Amino acid sequence: MTRAAALLFLFAAVLTATPQMGQVAAQETQRLPETREQVYLSYAPLVEKTAPSVVNIFAQKLIKPRGAPPAFGDTALWRLFSDALLFGFGARERIENSLGSGVIVRADGIIVTNHHVISDAEGVLVGLADGRVFPAEILVSDRRTDIAVLRIETYGEPLPALEFADSDALKVGDLLLAIGNPFGVGQTVTSGIVSAVARTGVGISDFRFFIQTDAAINPGNSGGAAVDMTGKLVGINTAIFTRSGGSQGIGFAVPANMVQTVVAAAIEDKPLVRPWMGVTGGPVPPQMAAFFGLQGAAGVFVTGVYEGGPAEQAGLQYGDVIFSLDDKPIGDFQALRYRIATHLVGDIVELGVFRGYHHLAVEVPLVAPPKEPPANETWLPGIHILSGARVASLSPALAEDMNLDSALHGVVVLEVRRGSAAARYGLQRGDILRGFNGEAVKTVDDLRTFTPPAFASWFMVVNRGGRDFAIEGG
Repeated sequence: MTRAAALLFLFAAVLTATPQMGQVAAQETQRLPETREQVYLSYAPLVEKTAPSVVNIFAQKLIKPRGAPPAFGDTALWRLFSDALLFGFGARERIENSLGSGVIVRADGIIVTNHHVISDAEGVLVGLADGRVFPAEILVSDRRTDIAVLRIETYGEPLPALEFADSDALKVGDLLLAIGNPFGVGQTVTSGIVSAVARTGVGISDFRFFIQTDAAINPGNSGGAAVDMTGKLVGINTAIFTRSGGSQGIGFAVPANMVQTVVAAAIEDKPLVRPWMGVTGGPVPPQMAAFFGLQGAAGVFVTGVYEGGPAEQAGLQYGDVIFSLDDKPIGDFQALRYRIATHLVGDIVELGVFRGYHHLAVEVPLVAPPKEPPANETWLPGIHILSGARVASLSPALAEDMNLDSALHGVVVLEVRRGSAAARYGLQRGDILRGFNGEAVKTVDDLRTFTPPAFASWFMVVNRGGRDFAIEGG
């Protein structure tokens, strides 16, 4: 056989053998499973580890009858007829039981649930997964985060507790479990993925920064656990978006990093004080984003800096764009508020700031919001042009509590009587009265003294939802 013929024979043999070799390789990499563990993917070990830490919350609430018709007022005559149920406006006071979920976060009996589960409760009971029931003490119930912290007396017996995870480490697409008691049917586990990690446009609580998941969450799941694949608590299930009353695959959880700040205040028996730096802002104007090449217009455009506050002292200015806090991206003002709220008073944060064409790193100390000027709550009298309004001098502390712009000075409207002069001018709760006939209004006393001359026109500058407008009279 010639050399050329031998090479041709060898090449033909390789071509014939190659498909068979490929089949052998495929069989090696695609073997049939040989054990049960190779066949099934199960969350069972994870559930066995975490489910005992999820509890039922039974809250008893006192439901009062509806108020009297205006013609009666709160008189003995009205109370007589109300008790007799002759008018159908209400009934006697009654006790209503509500059911939610909670999570044991410390072995000595510290439990987290939602504020809305136990708000206005006359008594709270906690049912453990093993069937035992304990009365609970409410340590903290925070409306602004919708988080409440309870304590039950264990008499030294340790309870199964979940460890907090770093919720900032979550990524879209991560798996998680939701554990709670939907519709009161009993403890239920559902699975899903993280659909979003920083939902700020959902008006569930003052600090709008939620983990979104498609794990089935239903009424009764509130206060239950969102658990990652390591068995740690990444969030407290809080709300769902629904048109039917049931789960439609859009559920929201308060991130664990926010929950921890509320728990820390509760177990240290300290007032829950939100840190503050005295800055407010809004979306980055599209024209500015395009001009400076800011990607996606993400960030906070600084529109106000509180005079003498930490932000001003650190050098922040109107027009700055805040794009990060401690190297964590800031998408909008709600995200900035959340990041600040996960810190403690006394912490120093580093802001990434874009000013002109320059990137700056600005360190800002966080302080408790000042309570000056004193609120001095007052009903404006009948002779005042805005009579029928209950007002208070706006301090940063009051602004933070009412979810208002804490960089503004002025007088805030707390309440408006129907049919009053203030109501006829369209004033609403939360309006900030900032100026009268071109002069600044900073306190209730300022507002009292501003009286227009007889038969003369006047105007009042009002801030509502971050926008100034004027009301006129005369």
